[in-house]
Amino acid sequence: MSNQYDIVVIGGGNAALCAAITAAEAGAKVLILETAPKPYRGGNSRHTRNFRCMHKGPLGPLVDEYSVDEYLADLMKVTGGKTDKDLASLAIRASEECLHWMQDHGVRFQPSLSGTLSLARTNAFFMGGGKSLVNAYYRTAAKLGVDVIYEAQVTHLELEGDRVIWIDYTHVGETRRISPKAVVVASGGFQADTDWLTRAWGPAAQNFLIRGTPYNRGVVLSDLLGQGVLSVGDADQCHAVAIDGRAPKYDGGIVTRLDCVPFSVVVNKNAERFYDEGEDVWPKRYAIWGRLVAAQPDQVGYVIIDARSLNLFMPSVFPPLQADTLEDLAGQMGLPAEKLRTTIDAFNFACGDISDFRPTELDGVATTGIAPPKTNWARPIIKPPFYGYSLRTGVTFTYLGLKVDENAQCSTEHGLVRNLWAAGETMAGSILGQGYLAGFGMTIGTVFGRIAGREAAAHAS
Repeated sequence: MSNQYDIVVIGGGNAALCAAITAAEAGAKVLILETAPKPYRGGNSRHTRNFRCMHKGPLGPLVDEYSVDEYLADLMKVTGGKTDKDLASLAIRASEECLHWMQDHGVRFQPSLSGTLSLARTNAFFMGGGKSLVNAYYRTAAKLGVDVIYEAQVTHLELEGDRVIWIDYTHVGETRRISPKAVVVASGGFQADTDWLTRAWGPAAQNFLIRGTPYNRGVVLSDLLGQGVLSVGDADQCHAVAIDGRAPKYDGGIVTRLDCVPFSVVVNKNAERFYDEGEDVWPKRYAIWGRLVAAQPDQVGYVIIDARSLNLFMPSVFPPLQADTLEDLAGQMGLPAEKLRTTIDAFNFACGDISDFRPTELDGVATTGIAPPKTNWARPIIKPPFYGYSLRTGVTFTYLGLKVDENAQCSTEHGLVRNLWAAGETMAGSILGQGYLAGFGMTIGTVFGRIAGREAAAHAS
């Protein structure tokens, strides 16, 4: 197989597919090596729902406009400025043309959404979700002659000087070697390796749940970093959200996310509040709650809402616990009943005029005289029945990755690796230093996947 392929793409999700399709359309012979079995192909992209897209006016399913400056300001806010501004601006500006490209390659979008997600203007939702997107891209890739080997676990890339000279992988119990002209790494982070997570986070990581694929264990990332390929990002930074505590250890996906926090009181196992539940609209804040919960005793939290809020958010796949009194709910959740009553009473007393309560936007309905405050949607928890969810930290992907330039190309301290590019979650730390913005992972994967495919094909030719 040494000379059969111009380009090998490592990984099988959105970024890998965008790279493979782009390279194949440029005339390259492409092979995808996907670690997962075929039914689980697609990495974390299987669990995605939408794509954050800049646009100067109404575009496809998107309404109004979402300018470069506003998009960048949103990103700077959630990352605290920890981003490569040039690469971020590149991704944002390129996202507008990507929407048409996605449609041209089989992706279909839903009509614009309204409601508590507040995303009709900023995010285009996939018809059929991420799995439909993945399947559409695989169909397109097949038509272009892209070959795919499933259950192909890449174990080593041999770096000699300024180029990769071969790739070792295992398949059906055999070790194989291939020597393509160019390589695109799009194999995600290391979040499914809980030992690596524990080294980065400490013992708390043993209580984390992994929202996405169990196949992203960082094998290729570790191999390349060990050979001097430059890294970016911190090992303890990641996309970590608060998910339903009843979710499975791996692969629970988007349906385990809880979107009720803005309309709730959130407490730890001691029935104490620990953060402002109404700091901002949920798509800009949901990704901080995984870290917040991780810092609490036993890495757990508990959400309390009342009957008035039950229909204001997209529900989790699991129904909430329900009780007619807070004390009964506390008993079901294993919380100290008297302390929970004291916490909720103090919160309710701190709430003021709720006549301006508006669940789809920042409404300024805030508490006074309580710490932490709740700065929006601060409505008393008083109307039974009362509902509760447990919260755990759910890690989607890690931000330690391969450092790339504007051409998605990797480097060592000696300069560019002439035939190595990276895209998607394995290089997202180049842009996401911390925090997250809903749909932006798909933006990074699509933009840099296409760039990597283009550049790899140009090198191969």
